[in-house]
Amino acid sequence: MQKLIICFCFVAAVSTFGAEIKIDFGDFPVGQTPTNFHNALAGGGKTGNWKIVMDEAPSAFTPLTPQAPVVNRQAVLAQTSQDPTDERFPMLIYDGETFKDFKLTTQFKIVSGVVEQMAGIVFRFQDEKNFYVIRASALGHNLRFYKVVQGLRSDPIGPTTDISVGIWHTLAVQCQGNQITCWLDGRLVMPPLQDNTFSIGKIGFWTKSDAVSYFCNTAIDYTPRVPAAQTLVRNVMQKYPRILGLRIYTLNDKGEPNIIASKVEKEIGQPGTDAEKTAITNGTVFFGRGKNTVALTLPFRDRNGDPMAAVRLQLKSFAGETQDTALTRAMIILKEMQTQISSGAELTQ
Repeated sequence: MQKLIICFCFVAAVSTFGAEIKIDFGDFPVGQTPTNFHNALAGGGKTGNWKIVMDEAPSAFTPLTPQAPVVNRQAVLAQTSQDPTDERFPMLIYDGETFKDFKLTTQFKIVSGVVEQMAGIVFRFQDEKNFYVIRASALGHNLRFYKVVQGLRSDPIGPTTDISVGIWHTLAVQCQGNQITCWLDGRLVMPPLQDNTFSIGKIGFWTKSDAVSYFCNTAIDYTPRVPAAQTLVRNVMQKYPRILGLRIYTLNDKGEPNIIASKVEKEIGQPGTDAEKTAITNGTVFFGRGKNTVALTLPFRDRNGDPMAAVRLQLKSFAGETQDTALTRAMIILKEMQTQISSGAELTQ
């Protein structure tokens, strides 16, 4: 299992943004693709062959200079496929988090390539046709930033600079709002860029064509995002503090309900029941009664009136309360929630 080191905001000296993830490739078996990542490919050709290999590499997270000695042998991430297809961009995307404001630092080594000798970082990744890239080219003697929107690549931006083959380099990119800043070997390599195309997304590793490239010592310093659904729950609880329980459910990739927001935040990620699943798929309302409480599971509808999620409300009951009166109370709360978020995409941002 992948080991992630999380450092929260009170460790100010460690994390500028609030939290930190360090990816240790030594936690994965040699010869296998690391878990919690997925293969992606822009352009044509074969998907990349991403696996763990052993290599002489710098000690973790130490500054690099061209004269820095190699000090140990360790597990690194390698892209080893040598398909020479020209417009072929293998990527390995990290699935553990989606990032908005962050600084990603990684060390890379270009090992070989005939058509291309490149390595880079993909960030604010939406899918194979929408993302940002900062990449280094040994053959081209340059560092370039560009974006891909609906599969179309923008004009590249960046300086001419020597990138040595067989040498470890440090590449870093920072996003704060719409500002993008890039460093190579600790040096600011171009003025900060501004672009509003992508505000959040995944991060990952990038190569081109037949380039064989290695990566290690990857750290992501980031501001943890509060999903819109959780912000909504917090707002509702502030206005209606007597609500005993409030959860929002959506269906996962397997079509099963999971909690994506809750009054009790540690419940996030836990599975739901058939009641939540049916509320989402069929718009069915469920009612239950406990000791001095009532619970209702309701479809959370989008702007078109279609269920996009389920809301489970637990309320304190009163003497003589019926299912109809409980539903009336719950619908007042639900309708307010539906005025604040009107699509599934908004709910999970």
